[in-house]
Amino acid sequence: MAGNKKDPKGRKGFSFSFNFSWFYLLLILGIGWLLFSNQQSSDPQKIEWQDVQTMAQAGDIEEIVFVRNDIRGEIKVRPERLAKYADEFPGGVVPRRAPHFYFLVSAKFDPEASFAELNEALPVGDKFKVVIQNADHTWAELAQWIFPTLLLILFWVWMFRGMNRGAGGAGGGMGNPFNVGKATGKLADKDEVKVTFKDVAGLYGAKEEVMEIVDFLKNPQKYTALGGKIPKGALLVGPPGTGKTLLAKAVAGEANVPFFSISGSDFVEMFVGVGASRVRDLFRQAKEKAPCIVFIDEIDAVGRARAKNGGFTSNDERENTLNQLLTEMDGFGTNSGVIVLAATNRADILDKALMRAGRFDRQIHVELPELKEREEIFQVHLRGIKVDPDFNVEFMAKHTPGFSGADIANVCNEAALTAARRNHATVSQQDFLDAVDRIIGGLERKSNTIMSPAEKRTTAYHEAGHAIVGWLLPYADPVFKVSIIPRGNALGLTWYLPEERKNWSRSVMIDRMCALIGGRVAEEILNGEPSTGALNDLERMTGMAYSMVQYYGMSEKVGNLSFYDSTGARGYNLTKPYSEKTAELMDEEVKAIVQEVHDRTFRLIEEHKDGFMQMGALLLEKEVIFAEDIERILGPKVKPAEEERPEPAQEPEENTVNE
Repeated sequence: MAGNKKDPKGRKGFSFSFNFSWFYLLLILGIGWLLFSNQQSSDPQKIEWQDVQTMAQAGDIEEIVFVRNDIRGEIKVRPERLAKYADEFPGGVVPRRAPHFYFLVSAKFDPEASFAELNEALPVGDKFKVVIQNADHTWAELAQWIFPTLLLILFWVWMFRGMNRGAGGAGGGMGNPFNVGKATGKLADKDEVKVTFKDVAGLYGAKEEVMEIVDFLKNPQKYTALGGKIPKGALLVGPPGTGKTLLAKAVAGEANVPFFSISGSDFVEMFVGVGASRVRDLFRQAKEKAPCIVFIDEIDAVGRARAKNGGFTSNDERENTLNQLLTEMDGFGTNSGVIVLAATNRADILDKALMRAGRFDRQIHVELPELKEREEIFQVHLRGIKVDPDFNVEFMAKHTPGFSGADIANVCNEAALTAARRNHATVSQQDFLDAVDRIIGGLERKSNTIMSPAEKRTTAYHEAGHAIVGWLLPYADPVFKVSIIPRGNALGLTWYLPEERKNWSRSVMIDRMCALIGGRVAEEILNGEPSTGALNDLERMTGMAYSMVQYYGMSEKVGNLSFYDSTGARGYNLTKPYSEKTAELMDEEVKAIVQEVHDRTFRLIEEHKDGFMQMGALLLEKEVIFAEDIERILGPKVKPAEEERPEPAQEPEENTVNE
């Protein structure tokens, strides 16, 4: 590619840069042209010496070229006589160029005498030209060796160009096969990192901890003067979408230092030793840029706990890469001024050697945002959105419990798209609520043929069962909205306003399990038999029951035992940590808990059957009812006597088929 460039003095110059992609394209086109041209014309046909004599006597031959060292003759037919021999060629297609025919003879053949004898017997107008020569096969023989080798080299270079296409910044060496062992991380110099803590909403505790790292990088002598050492690394642990990567960028931006970014999967390669080589190269570059920050995203891809039974589940290449990472972080060498930040949502499966002091000195938990933090996150993502003047950010924060920062960004974007589809000038509160409904429940299905009248009736009373149990039990979450409008795979939804609890008692779990099975019990009371609509409810309730028995020690017969594996190492074992007798006992206890929940829910709905029937009828009439409608039928929401429940926020209760 050619182009004009200006030098610092403003003069224009011509520069040329060669791109191998054009060479590959021309090579492919050339091969295609050769194949195409060969398909457009027929090859010369083989004939015998007797046929040559016959053609010569008929005056059809214009020229014969005889190659001595190949003892081969090639015949060119007179143009006006070509039609005579059309049947000799496949499909009647005569070659465009000579030779049209060829013949082979023995080594004893005397071309001068034979051709002279033929020509003497012919009239002057029928005589043919004779050319006798020796063929030079030197270049052909060289091409047989050079061309395949060159083709293999080009393919090898092309393959490595594809593998290294994403390499750059941190010395990836794009297109160079010898740079396969170079680190493929991206380097952002200190002037390029513009993210600061002002751009990170919420995350109060996490920001407070990483502020110390920023202070270490800005004023290291403040701590080293007292004998302290700068921490080697920090591990950001939290659910997906909570802002771990953004927080790491903010640390680099606040400290005004270079920032290396790489994914854990970038170290793992199909070639043995490449991962360890990339780790060495990454830290070599980091030392040259020190002080700096190295950020490894999804470190569990390379930092998973090493297997004890090597050769069965062990990945030697991944473990070699991990060993090199351990050595670079805290080995014989020194990494002064290089701080490693890593992010993962699976800290339980990381190797213990990676988690010890001296490597990742501290773990920073980046949790899902709480109410106040969600308000701040909404404020950040609303900067570029035209919202109504009466839009209430606090109201939306209350109606998005359990949403991560990425989820809130998705809500804001979906609300803007919804408003655009409706041709609104601004984004209203209702657009945001509809966006939340769509993200959690799925797209609303407006077809009238989705449910028959009988299915719609069953769905209405199924959702009424969820709502009445959630309203009457003190520890169950109050209902915000009930809908029998199909969304996604659900035929109906019950939206709760859950309290953001950190610690659940047995009473809380039992009440919430009753709310889950409320729809199933309502179907039994209404139709005398259950349906498949409670699949999701039963799955979640069974999981909670097993957690109570196996993990939380909430069973009298099993006792205060917990078989929860916080390390993740038990996945390599083929045996369970308990006997078959204990397993049978746990199954019996789970069934007993589920039966207790079922019977309690059945009695509750039977005691308030009039309200249950009214609520189902109202759902059939309106299709969507709210907490105010439920309160008119059942009265105020029942609350725990020992505590004042704060104003909650929104979360749906979803069924799979009949919801």
